Amino acid sequence: MTDAAAELGDDDLRRLCEAHGIETAYDDIWGNRHEISPEAMRALLRDMGAFEPAQRSSALPPYVVVEEGASAFCVPLAPGTERQRLHWRVQDEAGHAHVGQAQPCEGGGAHLRIQLALPWGYHRLTVEGLPGSTLLICAPQRCHEASAVAEGGRLWGMAVQLYGLRSPRNWGMGDFGDLRQLVVQAAGEGAAFVGLNPLHALFPHNPAHASPYSPSSRAWLNVMYIDVEAVPGFEDCDAARQLVRSPAFQQRLAALRAAQLVDHAGVWAAKHEVLQLLFADFQARGAADALMQDFRRFCDEGGQALQAQALFDALQAHLHAQDPAHWGWPAWPADWRDRDGPQVRAFEREHAGRVAYFQYLQWLAARQLAAAAQACSAAGMVIGLYLDLAVSVDRGGADSWRHADCFASGASVGAPPDLLNQQGQDWGLLPLRPDRLAEGGFAPFVEALRANMRCAGALRIDHVMMLMRLFWIPGGGRAADGAYVRYPCDALFAILALESRRHRCMVVGEDLGTVPDEMRAAMRRHGVLSYRLLYFERDAQGAYLPPQHYPREAVVALSTHDLPTLAGWWSAADIHAQDALGQLPGGQALDERLAQRAQERERLAEALGRPV
Repeated sequence: MTDAAAELGDDDLRRLCEAHGIETAYDDIWGNRHEISPEAMRALLRDMGAFEPAQRSSALPPYVVVEEGASAFCVPLAPGTERQRLHWRVQDEAGHAHVGQAQPCEGGGAHLRIQLALPWGYHRLTVEGLPGSTLLICAPQRCHEASAVAEGGRLWGMAVQLYGLRSPRNWGMGDFGDLRQLVVQAAGEGAAFVGLNPLHALFPHNPAHASPYSPSSRAWLNVMYIDVEAVPGFEDCDAARQLVRSPAFQQRLAALRAAQLVDHAGVWAAKHEVLQLLFADFQARGAADALMQDFRRFCDEGGQALQAQALFDALQAHLHAQDPAHWGWPAWPADWRDRDGPQVRAFEREHAGRVAYFQYLQWLAARQLAAAAQACSAAGMVIGLYLDLAVSVDRGGADSWRHADCFASGASVGAPPDLLNQQGQDWGLLPLRPDRLAEGGFAPFVEALRANMRCAGALRIDHVMMLMRLFWIPGGGRAADGAYVRYPCDALFAILALESRRHRCMVVGEDLGTVPDEMRAAMRRHGVLSYRLLYFERDAQGAYLPPQHYPREAVVALSTHDLPTLAGWWSAADIHAQDALGQLPGGQALDERLAQRAQERERLAEALGRPV
């Protein structure tokens, strides 16, 4: 594999990159052109599997997007497909079969025109005599739009980091009980939504790995947000109730609540201790018990995806307890890495109770998040919960273990150098391979959208550019060595619109940074709201723009998770932090940058004083 890559000249590398969607040059935010080095091209081609034996042999494409309401659609055929009449079969999402015949015809390449009107959904096409099959994605063009927005109304809401909520009753970090109370209070003040950080599953074996943007899975929930005292059966479980109400445990909770920063490890240790007691008590319930039946339904509906998540959490905890070096599945002993291998299967059988415990935690988290969403509706909140979808997942987590073939294991996702990050950014997240994503029916993407739209009235797509291109950084390289990789945006936008309409969930695309015009045009076309920040919305003279200058189809915020709070911005804490790290933009002196911020403060005060 290495020899094949090393033997290619620069022109051959560029052609191969083009064939695999790797852009060999890009323009930075200052308009400078950057050519990708041959070394970086070779590394990214390896990550893309360009030198591996071909996995797919088909005369049919992996997918075709079908317009809503179309009475016919065209399917491209591989060159050399014979021109006889072909018998086709479409099995729609509901399981109904549709059959017919068609003659391949020319028109920008050979294609098959099929006369068939399809409903929304994911359907599968096969053609007699041709290998492979095609996913047919029939979707509306635009995402869901709440009626209040469609009618031109302006809505407001508040954004919080759930773990940062303080209350006299939580156990040292915000939980779903706090969220339920907050949405009622916010609705009472006229808020249309409450925005949250990603609620994705993290790593129960290591709660200090706390970034919600580096999740184990985007399809399941962070169980640390469970409100333990609201768990069904808590009041009836003598062991749990006595432990929690003991003076020693209450002292632990008081210390956790009083801590200046969230003690993730301490909070989870307390919750885990009590949740295990509650689970032991829960297991004693009979099969006819209503809660047990609800849990079984949840497990059945979660299927293999839930089983794999719970199995991963149980395995990771087990192996990490044996050796702390076993952090993340790529660091597990070789026999344990294969999801379907005999070692893992044996563990699954022998530790079925432990796996069920992690299923139980997901059930509790899902129930409590759903209760918060229901509280939004009951309080008359127009949008409700406004959730957040991370760009990708941690390389050692459950999603990358379960969908290992879909990820480029050597590369990571990031961003090129820009005004805020002179060295560029490496987020350490795994990129999905565009080819494998399409061949696998876009399963990880569909799964993530459904999981996060289920309880949401709006969903923010962090770094919405992931629908069109992602900045890949070769393994061991710097952000400056990266290149953009193209994604099948027609399919991803279609899937986004389909799931949005099915879940009645609006979509907001975080379109900050280096965003080409074609991306913003696609967002407008598909009804994806733009994401605008007050800090950045200024005219050529540096004055802050008034509200009427913002796009109608936009969510406007003061700041975001990776920018300073207003208090930090006003006090220039961010500038002092950049200076300490040697990352002041453009090599500016500290005094010069502080003087600029003083001027920015004056301009903001002036803008806030202007009549709207």
